[in-house]
Amino acid sequence: MEEKYIHKSVLLEEAVEFLNIKKDGIYVDATTGGAGHSSLILKQLTSGKLYCFDQDDYALQRAKARLSKISNNFKLIKGNFKDLKMLLMKEGIKKIDGIIYDLGVSSFQFDIPDRGFSYNYDAKLDMRMDQSSELTAEHIVNDYSFNDICYILRRYSDEADAKYIARAIEKAREVKRITTTFELVDVIKSGLTSKRLSKKGHPAKKTFQALRIAVNDELRVFEDSINQALDMMNFGGRAVVITFHSLEDRICKNVFKERSTLNIPIGLPIIVDEVAPFKLITRKPITASENELLENNRAHSAKLRVIERTFNTK
Repeated sequence: MEEKYIHKSVLLEEAVEFLNIKKDGIYVDATTGGAGHSSLILKQLTSGKLYCFDQDDYALQRAKARLSKISNNFKLIKGNFKDLKMLLMKEGIKKIDGIIYDLGVSSFQFDIPDRGFSYNYDAKLDMRMDQSSELTAEHIVNDYSFNDICYILRRYSDEADAKYIARAIEKAREVKRITTTFELVDVIKSGLTSKRLSKKGHPAKKTFQALRIAVNDELRVFEDSINQALDMMNFGGRAVVITFHSLEDRICKNVFKERSTLNIPIGLPIIVDEVAPFKLITRKPITASENELLENNRAHSAKLRVIERTFNTK
């Protein structure tokens, strides 16, 4: 399969090393993408197996071509990782030894113009990771209320000018539907001051991020999925998560904190003989090295967190 679009996995070596892979273990790549992490995991398995999730058909085609050259100890699963437990149970898998999440959008999804993820290419306003889903960015931009669009921009990208951008969208769509990425970029610019437009960075970046998160329901889906994964984790198993913006990282940090902390009432005269079911492997997030930052611009915002199952409660 021709690799016209290239995806560079961020924190590749570090993430896989933190999984602490057992050769006979059961592992999950929840965000297979270009199969960078999957490839390294698969190389370390003998009798173990890797389950590769993605909802993008193109990603799965790419992954199959790449992983088949390494071994047959993998299974591709087309689906959203919000259904992680159900889809693994269908494969007869009740427990796992490790999972990795590389959140965000694959490089080739940004680079394929037709997907509508990028403000750098003129394309239909799409932004669906799963092409079979119904909700698109075009629908949100043209059919959601002013207040709903404001909420999305503030909630999912902390856009300071959300009100002005939403008002510009509302005004423009009264004339004609906004159907392409470049049309939306022009509308966004029309709602911003010259001072904002002169600032460093693309003026549409936050809006596009917010729409993408809303279209794919990324935050709720991730929180549901990581909790399912931790429930399925074997003793000694690890979850490795790479995030690319503060909202994802906050969810990851909070879930990991809850799972690695015992809720003991303060001041009660009791002897604590329990232990938390998980422990944090990374107290602070791991970030990309200077060398990786020079080679891969998309690594700048990446943060890696790791948690390990240390006590089986069931």
